[in-house]
Amino acid sequence: MKLLSKSFFARNTEQVARELLGKILVHKNFRGKIVETEAYFGTGDPASHAFKGPTHRSKVMFGPPGRAYVYFTYGMHWMLNVVTETDGKPGAVLIRALESGLNTNGPAKLTKAFGITGKLNGIELTKRGFCILDSKDKPEIASSKRIGVSKDLNRNLRFYIKGNSFVSKNGSRFKVADEATRNKV
Repeated sequence: MKLLSKSFFARNTEQVARELLGKILVHKNFRGKIVETEAYFGTGDPASHAFKGPTHRSKVMFGPPGRAYVYFTYGMHWMLNVVTETDGKPGAVLIRALESGLNTNGPAKLTKAFGITGKLNGIELTKRGFCILDSKDKPEIASSKRIGVSKDLNRNLRFYIKGNSFVSKNGSRFKVADEATRNKV
């Protein structure tokens, strides 16, 4: 399998979030197919760490695309994001779930199972080791609102492989609610 190039990530965040589905995340001896993502933009996105401009925590989001943005949340969990857009324009895709032999149906479970910590923050994901590989997989994609976001854009920015059993359980609950709401409109 071929490594994804920097140009793959140097595009619109929503497009990258959709197209990461089916790609393969590799770290050490672990591999998993990406089955769920969420798109986060910059200063126009109130749920983004880049909303108020660069900070010590979010400065990686403003850097070159194709890098890992790994941050600590709730005082106990690491979260893995991939930086998108062009250098200086913030954007990142949260990797929410993987299909693998490990329990990775949620962003905290994923980082714990794969041994991903803040030491990997800023690492380029376009080189062997900790990387994302291309795949010929063309999954059927579904979308919904982002999970756990109170200040959200009025858009479906969570993407997942339809029917995949490795999609986060929280996501399944929100998917049903989203479909019920959509049917009432």
